[in-house]
Amino acid sequence: MDSKTTYFPLLTTLSTGGRVLDLSTPRIMGILNVTPDSFYDGGRHHRLDAAVFHANSMLQDGADIIDIGGMSSRPGATIISPQEEMDRILPVIIQLKREFPQAILSIDTLHGSTALEAIRCGADIINDISGGTYDASMADIIATHQLPMVVMHMQGEPGTMQHNPQYNDVVEEVLQFFRERIQTLMQQGIRQLIVDPGFGFGKALHHNYLLGAHLDRFRALGMPLMAGISRKSMVTKVIGTRPENALNGSTAMHMYLLVKGVQILRVHDVREAWETIRIYREFAMAAADA
Repeated sequence: MDSKTTYFPLLTTLSTGGRVLDLSTPRIMGILNVTPDSFYDGGRHHRLDAAVFHANSMLQDGADIIDIGGMSSRPGATIISPQEEMDRILPVIIQLKREFPQAILSIDTLHGSTALEAIRCGADIINDISGGTYDASMADIIATHQLPMVVMHMQGEPGTMQHNPQYNDVVEEVLQFFRERIQTLMQQGIRQLIVDPGFGFGKALHHNYLLGAHLDRFRALGMPLMAGISRKSMVTKVIGTRPENALNGSTAMHMYLLVKGVQILRVHDVREAWETIRIYREFAMAAADA
């Protein structure tokens, strides 16, 4: 990347529920999995009291958004029913909105019916790992309520996505997916889109690193970039460890992604991400003053 090149995303703020989130500085999306089987923290926050306690801890540590997931999307996972998903997440949304009314809540779902009920309970953002391709009703629901939507790329479905994923040119193919999805979703009335390249979702290790190395090209899409690499196999495989020991590797990756233009980090470890962003901002301000 030419060091003199400046990128200006078209969407510089997110507006939801009467609140505006300024994206001129990187933001943190804290992961709240209320699942029994997520790859790193499955079962830890399955109870309502544990989920609320963890959400409060992340907010105190600097999370700008809490991303609530009721279905594991780890490699090999099966897609659960909307009802099972709603049974897990709706009580959490209601309680968090009661205790932390100013918190911005994102819902990680690919079911339109789950999204609709979550919105009725107070959800602020919909994070769809299928980019709105799994459930045809998703786009209309989000457009009707004029909420931001995270559009992620995934080759296949969680159950099969890591069975020998293939690309001719992973960077260009994922970019083309987003060009088409952004055009379609905006035609359907969605105005606030966040692009997530889907690290680990239907990508081999070298695909993930190719995407990361060329992530600055995604700025041309004109949408904020989000990345979720926290404690994933693209970190653990390189440094030879397990997810529970992958905090340092994840932090190193987060700094690199910030330099490449990511504006939202989706993380398990909020305090460490907040510190990383603070250090990144000091470098960015020093570079601007040079």
